[in-house]
Amino acid sequence: MRGGGRSRLAPFASFVYVPTQFKSQDLSDAIDLMKAHSFATLIANDDEGWPYISYLPLHVETITAEPPAPQLVLFGHVAKANPHWRYLRDRGAAVVSFLGPHAYMSPRVYPDSKRVPTWNYLAVQCRATVRLIEGHEATDGMLVKLIEDYDPEYLRQWRSLDEHYVTTMLAGIVGFELIVTEIQCKLKLNQHRPESHAAIRESYAGGNENERELAQWMERLNLK
Repeated sequence: MRGGGRSRLAPFASFVYVPTQFKSQDLSDAIDLMKAHSFATLIANDDEGWPYISYLPLHVETITAEPPAPQLVLFGHVAKANPHWRYLRDRGAAVVSFLGPHAYMSPRVYPDSKRVPTWNYLAVQCRATVRLIEGHEATDGMLVKLIEDYDPEYLRQWRSLDEHYVTTMLAGIVGFELIVTEIQCKLKLNQHRPESHAAIRESYAGGNENERELAQWMERLNLK
């Protein structure tokens, strides 16, 4: 979406604290983060009103690219023994959080000493409505989306399994679609402190995997 015009996130009520300087309105930022860090946190209220959490991979799909913004749908499943699917069904809504790269930032990156440490991170949060996936064929189709994301070479093996085994495996899960209704993308990279950018990038570029990815995002956002 970059280079050919940006798709911007539609206005919505804030449900996560995101200072203006860390808020991305570019939908491609959110989609890229969701796909690169697709092991998500799924939250729905249980029968007592408490948040109930599952950690799971999700397939991110853009259904249409029509204005004002593409429709995003997330596909996933939980074990049938996990009551989360019933909470999704009964509430009809969920929150999903995707945490991207994150790392400590030392105050030593500043040219003066009266500074404090912080933590830089990238994250996407979604509100979504829920539709359970029912039936053998539809559930299999959902699984194929996930297989193609994470292990496409396994698809041939999955297709070679006998029908009884496949039916048994599919009966043990409940699939769902999460239709994204609101989305927030937070890119916390010390944007409001340009005097630190060069030193942060240098520090992160030689660091661990998270730090190197943050350095790449700083370059993407032209934080020099």
